[in-house]
Amino acid sequence: MEIQENFSLKDYNTFGIDAKARYYVEITSIEELIHALKLDEYPDKFIISGGSNMLITKDINALVMHINLKGIAVISEEDKAVIIEVMAGENWHDLVLWSLSHNYGGLENLSLIPGNTGTAPIQNIGAYGVELKDVFHSCDAMNIASTLIETFSKKACKFGYRDSFFKNEGKGKYIITSVRLRLSKKDHLLNTSYGAIDAELENNRIKNPSIQDVSNAVIAIRQRKLPDPNELGNSGSFFKNPVLGKSEFHEFEKAYPNAPFYSISDEEYKIPAGWLIEQCGYKGKRVGDAGVHKNQALVLVNYGNATGIEILNLANEIQESVFGKFRIKILPEVNIIG
Repeated sequence: MEIQENFSLKDYNTFGIDAKARYYVEITSIEELIHALKLDEYPDKFIISGGSNMLITKDINALVMHINLKGIAVISEEDKAVIIEVMAGENWHDLVLWSLSHNYGGLENLSLIPGNTGTAPIQNIGAYGVELKDVFHSCDAMNIASTLIETFSKKACKFGYRDSFFKNEGKGKYIITSVRLRLSKKDHLLNTSYGAIDAELENNRIKNPSIQDVSNAVIAIRQRKLPDPNELGNSGSFFKNPVLGKSEFHEFEKAYPNAPFYSISDEEYKIPAGWLIEQCGYKGKRVGDAGVHKNQALVLVNYGNATGIEILNLANEIQESVFGKFRIKILPEVNIIG
């Protein structure tokens, strides 16, 4: 375990922000994690994993611990389902591909989401009508104060829309080390009704899709709409889609009858934040090297040398514009570091 000084994090966050870590160490085992947490000479510690859901706005004056625990294993198997355990440092999309290669269903709608598996429960990642909680069984997390491993059930994780225990009461107190998922082995329940999946399948003349077909459709849609972080710095969806109560929604619907929306329940409605941002004229807008993607207004991008502050300033401007026009607050989905 080697501790490095003044380490560039440019390649360790998908926005490609060239911030520096005062100290940096890569963690590849539970033993190394315990050892690093007990290093009293580095009182301030900061945890990163895939770096896909963060915007770094300044250098990090701490020991940055990069969680890179690896491994995927089947730990329980039944006739129709299997429970797998995935270490926190496994790339999420690589996990999806692994599950498809074994004909395990449940992750296909979550294809091509950037980041690592350990951070997936924190955000309760989701796409195209599926959220992590739909396949989640449990996870192990190290208590930072005691360095003991604790197991969290689905209920204990308190999953919400892009939300969990680890973003609230547990924030800064735990490091997720592994995640267990329950996946189907046969009779897969496909979810193709959300977004453009059905249309994509129809265009490909697929009438009885497999989980691989659904994954391929999601990948094709995402590649058309979203930039590859390896080519253009971004963190996927920057803002959460706002959820309106019934009365607020009906007022909004009166004013904007052609606006898209999704019904969550009889009392709640989700409005696409990308549509709101686009109506405010920000789609494709660029301020220096900070910008809004030309194909998806929900995605903020780094065209090369933008600082985290420049991207944050653009995000704040967008929030103010959306609120000024629609009286709707849109909140960041990414974690703002700084």
